[in-house]
Amino acid sequence: MRSIGEMARDGGLSVSALRFYDRAGVLVPAWVDPVSGYRWYGPTQVEETRLLARLRRAGMPLADIRLVLAAWPSADTDLVRGLLQAHLRRLELGLSDARGEFSALRALLDHRENPMTSLRTTTVRLSVPAPELAAALDAVRFAAGTDPGLPMLGGLLFDIEDEHLDVVATDRYQLAVARAGVAGHEGRREQVVVPTPLADSMRALLDGEGPVRLAVDGDRVTLEAGDRQTAGRCLDHDFPDYRRLLPLADRRHALVETAAFRAALARGPVRSDESGTQDLSVLRVVEDGTVALCADDDGGPDRVAVNRAFLLDALAAGARDRLILEVGAPTAPIAIRRPDDESAFSLLMPVRLED
Repeated sequence: MRSIGEMARDGGLSVSALRFYDRAGVLVPAWVDPVSGYRWYGPTQVEETRLLARLRRAGMPLADIRLVLAAWPSADTDLVRGLLQAHLRRLELGLSDARGEFSALRALLDHRENPMTSLRTTTVRLSVPAPELAAALDAVRFAAGTDPGLPMLGGLLFDIEDEHLDVVATDRYQLAVARAGVAGHEGRREQVVVPTPLADSMRALLDGEGPVRLAVDGDRVTLEAGDRQTAGRCLDHDFPDYRRLLPLADRRHALVETAAFRAALARGPVRSDESGTQDLSVLRVVEDGTVALCADDDGGPDRVAVNRAFLLDALAAGARDRLILEVGAPTAPIAIRRPDDESAFSLLMPVRLED
């Protein structure tokens, strides 16, 4: 038998907590001295006390903890697993709701710092396959802006037209576009800018295979996945017209093995821009359709310089073993496309080299 002090030490709970759980009927001592009222615990109750401490740290309600402890000695694993799964589900729903509320609060703060009157009255409701929307968000998230002086770039553009949803992000130096199919949209083209925290909250819900529901009511956007939901306000700013950069003509194409090309970039020659703040990779598509990394003494007219970190991010977001690089004039953006999906691509702005 263990005294209440020994049980507190061995079980990971305070003496006052053990008294509380006794009064609540959750963990009752094996024996209570009728004269002194002192509590004594049996050897098997050490494991139960440790289990109780874990469940409380996880925030499980006392009523469910009581059921878990009742089922624990009989090894009723189905009941215990069911209770644990139900509580985990509640936690996930609560986290999703909290993310949505915090996203709305961030958007409200942005609105107060950059007051603009929202004139949006449109209502849009559609469904999107969860895997397609998840892939689109993953493909563009790296390019989202973080400059507080450019609040219109602090979100992802959801560009809805016909049966497509184009997701777009840019920070001025890199731009990424990916597409997902939609159902239920029959109106005109609609665009909303979803704050990046809200977009991240949406991405956390996209773990299933079925469709999810996307709704825009005025300046509020909501994503529902099963019985989970996240919502927040759109940014009240105009997103740049990314379509003006397309199409890109007179370009040389090269199919690259992504892993090998990333390794070549990591160990290849590096240049600095005029300010000395960027590491640049200088590229050229040669006649055999391969991409060469140019050294410092290579002064050819068809070379294009690009921020190496941005290029590595774009290759990772491409999420394919092979990708297509499109290189044009030294002043034209570099495009990275997927061979099997021309609707998903990244653009990287070129960087001027020192003469």
